[in-house]
Amino acid sequence: MTVDSPSSRPGDQRSLIARSAAELFARKGYAATSMNEIAEASHLSKPGLYHHFRDKAEVLFYIAHGHVSRLVDIVTGVEALDLAAEQRLPELIEAFMLEYAEAQNEHRVLTEDVRFLDPEAQARVLDKERTVVQVFADAIAASRPDLHDAQLHKLLTMFLFGMLNWMFTWFRPEGRFTYEQMVPIATQLFVNGISGMDIEPRKTTRKQ
Repeated sequence: MTVDSPSSRPGDQRSLIARSAAELFARKGYAATSMNEIAEASHLSKPGLYHHFRDKAEVLFYIAHGHVSRLVDIVTGVEALDLAAEQRLPELIEAFMLEYAEAQNEHRVLTEDVRFLDPEAQARVLDKERTVVQVFADAIAASRPDLHDAQLHKLLTMFLFGMLNWMFTWFRPEGRFTYEQMVPIATQLFVNGISGMDIEPRKTTRKQ
């Protein structure tokens, strides 16, 4: 599947369609959303929608690939800052949480609906996700090299993404806290946890 990523121009018609579709996919689910509904939400006729996208799968790929591409841009931008080891991970966490605040629908689609893409399209999205994970893993290893030596840095990266990626299932930004206010909470919870973690595995006694 050959699809361009969303344009950075706010008025780009494909990007506007993708934003409307992401809201529908996030609210109803990809499988339950029709092209008719996407056309209606985008204020287009159905032929007008098909002028921009061949089918619903292409819309899904455009959303998921565009969102993960922005995440790659974020991590490469943080890497380019050449920060001290103790600054890199907090900077990454803050940048991601602020991006999620602006792209909650797109993030839900990336997290839940990529499985509906064909294998080639899935591979293109997952390849970019691996790039993002590796940058976070490197940042964790840089903050505590012994975690790398113990081969724990990637495991902890997945714990971190488990904390960040599924916030949309329970966090309500219109409530007591905003995403901006949650940034230091998430950062301190994870970073301070790393600082005090004993990497020696503890022996447990299983009940027979």
